[in-house]
Amino acid sequence: MGKVRVDLNVSLDGYATTTDQTPEDPFGQDWTRLTGPYVATRTFRERVLGQPGKGTTGMDDDYAKAYFEGIGAEVMGAGMFGLHEHPGDPDWQGWWGPNPPFGYPVWVLTHEVRPSLEMEGGTVFHFAQDSIEDVLAKAKEAAGDLDVRVGGGIRTARAYLAAGLVDRLHVGITPILLGRGESLWQDLRGLEAGYEVFSETAPSGVVHLTFSR
Repeated sequence: MGKVRVDLNVSLDGYATTTDQTPEDPFGQDWTRLTGPYVATRTFRERVLGQPGKGTTGMDDDYAKAYFEGIGAEVMGAGMFGLHEHPGDPDWQGWWGPNPPFGYPVWVLTHEVRPSLEMEGGTVFHFAQDSIEDVLAKAKEAAGDLDVRVGGGIRTARAYLAAGLVDRLHVGITPILLGRGESLWQDLRGLEAGYEVFSETAPSGVVHLTFSR
């Protein structure tokens, strides 16, 4: 049986979301700063941007590789898929284009009823109105011996962490202060109990913190 994994980027003060977005800059400069070391890796550029042979190597890239390895299914929130930005739009198919960087079934937690969406490369989006436990059970069944990743957004990840359903949490702590947004650690006091905790620091300054059962 595979494990349930979460991988996130957060700031030094624990924020995993940013608040400086504008219509002209929908991601915002803070998001660029928060995810910059990860986006710069060779793995991200190849897997997500389609730019093989470009990007940084080393520790940050090692964690980026691990992010993609051994995953057989994924769970994400409606916001990560983009339903909050495109409510009721039947033509919206996510942020990733016709060939998303998954290649396995993805369950999107939403109150919006939609038919499953088959994409290129083996990705199938299922839109689920069930509890987080029931959705995870479906994802585990689909993944078989591989892992299930809870991909985000932050509220979805926090819900699974609070319910004790996550076997491995990796946090890339970027050395910036945001001061506001959604905090990963909100209402998760004592999360470290029951986990083995390991940390190491990359040359980029990112602290890779891993909680493992």
